[in-house]
Amino acid sequence: MKYTKTKAVLNQLVADLSQMSMIIHQTHWYMRGPNFLKLHPLMDEFMEEIDSQLDVISERLIALDGSPYSTLKEMVENTKIQDWPGEWDKTTPERLAHLVDGYRYLEDLYQHGIEVSDVEKDFSTQDIFIGLKTAIEKKIWMIQAELGLAPEIDE
Repeated sequence: MKYTKTKAVLNQLVADLSQMSMIIHQTHWYMRGPNFLKLHPLMDEFMEEIDSQLDVISERLIALDGSPYSTLKEMVENTKIQDWPGEWDKTTPERLAHLVDGYRYLEDLYQHGIEVSDVEKDFSTQDIFIGLKTAIEKKIWMIQAELGLAPEIDE
């Protein structure tokens, strides 16, 4: 069996990208206050990007003879991204900071995938991981800028 560790990272990403999509969706639904008209439609773009990553990751896992998680139960049992109840007590900046936390986790997981796929010499998957990590880093920078903060990618 080839690429065992790479496939494990891919499946972890399936669970975590699914969870991240829901967190973005929640941010979209529960957003209020300044910048609403700008940020509300932006969350649709964020969801589309994460859902696109999920599709690429799932299809790569299938191409490697893996079996992606495909039920809500599997996603919940395997995700490592924390969620929040759907309540109105969080401000938009708090919700955006929560998104950054999720994106930082994904950034680290993509980096782990880069390292694992290098060891297993699965350079095609490694290329996918590199490209998607770059997109995640850009998203962190953009949200941090909205919050008036530096990207802090290199920490």
